Amino acid sequence: MERSLQLSRFLLNRKIEIVLPLMNKKSQQITPQLALQVLLQFDKAINSALAQRVRNRVNFRGSLNTYRFCDNVWTFVLNDVEFREVTELIKVDKVKIVACDGKNTGSSTTE
Repeated sequence: MERSLQLSRFLLNRKIEIVLPLMNKKSQQITPQLALQVLLQFDKAINSALAQRVRNRVNFRGSLNTYRFCDNVWTFVLNDVEFREVTELIKVDKVKIVACDGKNTGSSTTE
C-alpha cells in the first residue's frame, strides 16, 4: 500500500514539473484548458501505472449507508470501514467510493 502511495506521489510530482514551465508567469496560474489537460493526462498515467506496477490487494468491509447509480456512475457511502492488507488493518469512519466504466477512457463523442 505504501508503494502505491509513493507511485501516486511520484506521478503527481512529474506532472507538476511538466506544467510549471507552462504557467502564466505574472499570475502564477495555469489556464483552465491546461488544467483539464493535466488532470486527464494524470488520470491516464495513474491508471496505467496502477495496472502495470501495483500487485497488492486490499480487502475492505463496512456498513453500506447509501448507494446510487446515475449516468453510468456508481456511488457508495460506507460507514465503519476496515481496510485489510496482509499485515495491516486500517479503520475509517466513513468512505465514499465513486466508480465508473474504465473502458471508455478518452474523449470520444457520438452525434
